[in-house]
Amino acid sequence: MIEGLDNVLENSGQPGLVELRGLLQQLIDGSDGVGRLIDQHPLQPPVCSVFRLCFAIDGQTRSVVVKRLKPETARRNELVGQRWLPAIGLRGSCAPLLGRVAARSGGCVWHVYEDLGSWELATREPDREQVRVAVELIAQIHTRFARHALMGEVRLHGGDLGIHFFESNVRDAITALQAWQPSRAQCALVDRLLERLHTLRAELPCRAQALAELGGPETLLHGDLWAINVFVIPTAQGLQARLIDWDRAGVGPASYDLSTFLMRFPKCERLWILDLYRAAVAPAGWLLPDACDLDLMFETAELARFANRIIWPAIALVQDRAEWGFDELAEIENWFGNLKPVLADENKRAQEVPH
Repeated sequence: MIEGLDNVLENSGQPGLVELRGLLQQLIDGSDGVGRLIDQHPLQPPVCSVFRLCFAIDGQTRSVVVKRLKPETARRNELVGQRWLPAIGLRGSCAPLLGRVAARSGGCVWHVYEDLGSWELATREPDREQVRVAVELIAQIHTRFARHALMGEVRLHGGDLGIHFFESNVRDAITALQAWQPSRAQCALVDRLLERLHTLRAELPCRAQALAELGGPETLLHGDLWAINVFVIPTAQGLQARLIDWDRAGVGPASYDLSTFLMRFPKCERLWILDLYRAAVAPAGWLLPDACDLDLMFETAELARFANRIIWPAIALVQDRAEWGFDELAEIENWFGNLKPVLADENKRAQEVPH
């Protein structure tokens, strides 16, 4: 028995702890059954659903990462590691899943992962060799999965992150905002957001045409390709990249992932990183558009994400009269105002926006 196992996430209010502790007992228990919990802390505060747990087992320290997921999100992550990545010869390119268990209530699933350590990709002063290894993995996923037979399965269990993502989020954001009855003091913000959204809806045909002509084939997307989800780990065989947190995996043009990834780096670093990606996809016959056309596609992806973020506080205001919703909408409005081209100079922005 592991000493302190009953204290795992004690007083955290997390569901399914009895089931999680039972799984940990099976996974962590040493050969002689002697061990103890020595540390636990959240990895993604303030929203705490991911934790690192450290144990002393047989005189050695072992740590794992546990993550609480909605059942459908857990299934998506499992398919990534057990089916989708192996189908393109990239088994092992995500965090190794050691075990999973559902809460008795059925409301969530706990995953237990091997702890990859603190090898997240640095962005402020990026190491070029580490970035190269990461970019090559991203490019391999994109090019190998393009036109793959499993595309429909990814779309079913993941999402559609192409132009449909833009169109549906703009439409749903407009619907949610129009259903809200704001106070007189709040009307100005709502009117400004609706004006932006109606403009985006009018731009839909031009943006759809650009993605159709320049976006390349649909492929498997990570969907949330922040650098904190990219690990580059030293091994005996050299640096190895792994992508974690596939919660938002889906189908769409590679520009969706590429925009998220590039935006995490300082602007002065983005062009050489893009050149690495260009070189990595070239053997598959992929030729990327120029910077201005890429910026248009990147902007389409980012604006779709903005529209998506409007929906949820607007729903909270309509259904629950949640005061936090207005503050979040005000913050999102600032995102629109602060949006800059990923690659081009600011004075070229007008050339990239469809009219």
